[in-house]
Amino acid sequence: MTFPQPAQQPAPQRAHTHTHTALAYWTVGPCQGELRREELPAPSQGQALVRALYSGISRGTELVVHEAHVPARIAKAMRAPHQTGDFPGPVKFGYLSVGVVEEGPEDWIGKNVFCLHPHQDRYVVPVTSLTRIPDAVPLRRAVLTGIAEIALNALWEAGPRLGDRIAVVGAGLVGGMTAALLRSFPLGRLQLVETDPGKRGFVESLGVEFALPDDAKPDCDIVFHCSATDEGLARSLQLAGDEGEVIELSWYGNRAVSLPLGEDFHARRLSIRASQVGVVARSRRHRRTSSERLQLAVSLLQDRVFDAFLTGESPFEELPEVFDGLENGELDDLCHVIAYPEPPNREGNQA
Repeated sequence: MTFPQPAQQPAPQRAHTHTHTALAYWTVGPCQGELRREELPAPSQGQALVRALYSGISRGTELVVHEAHVPARIAKAMRAPHQTGDFPGPVKFGYLSVGVVEEGPEDWIGKNVFCLHPHQDRYVVPVTSLTRIPDAVPLRRAVLTGIAEIALNALWEAGPRLGDRIAVVGAGLVGGMTAALLRSFPLGRLQLVETDPGKRGFVESLGVEFALPDDAKPDCDIVFHCSATDEGLARSLQLAGDEGEVIELSWYGNRAVSLPLGEDFHARRLSIRASQVGVVARSRRHRRTSSERLQLAVSLLQDRVFDAFLTGESPFEELPEVFDGLENGELDDLCHVIAYPEPPNREGNQA
């Protein structure tokens, strides 16, 4: 994923010559991760030193990396913005980080920011990689900015219209976020389709209608598929109306997908279109930058309904065990939040 750099000159910056030590999470082999110490350079002109407050685990994508399922053919295209190392590993990967600027240009120091950065307690990045968090968005909730960006881009891809009948298949992190953003649209119908009846309470807390796959209503104008399963994609094709469109948000890694294309897909002239957040959706690409898309995404998180996505929390030092728990099924969180320790003798803003 690449992000355009603004042409403006950075604001004057305090001079710093000392370096810092950082602790970062690395995937070192299939289903193996560890925390590694590294040296950070002092921020140079136009850069900032960020102290992490929270990060979030984007379960679907990060487990593909954790389990070493990134296909070699697209490994370069699927790099995260501040990734270090290469797939399958060792690699430092992740993209939901919230922190506070400790050093850098004067107008950035002390600002709360979101960054598409791996799990790390301090890092140095260009200020153009930072998105300021509005005061009305709690910092813990702001880890969802990257997920809101994925869903926002998918809505730009699909272009839902007044009165549309829409289904979102898969009530995970991305599917839930997509449905949560759609609930404010003037739609004719919106259902979030999920195989697990235990997620009914979560779905209804978003103000969205829950439906088991067999109960979902057909003849949809648009179906957003987010379950990352063969069955979910097949059901999405069944739910789409004639000449309707399925927007595919799932990433399957190197796993092959089996799909009954001889049924609904061919006979009813359906379309499947991929949505991937690495570039701005075509319908907005000439009028919105990636930075503007991120700023809009974080502003959408002022609604407290999004707290329903934050279903677990652990301290940073336990991150290797958290990934093990997500991989083996002991943890079943939508977005597991990682909390970073306060520096000694210092007050932090962790509202």
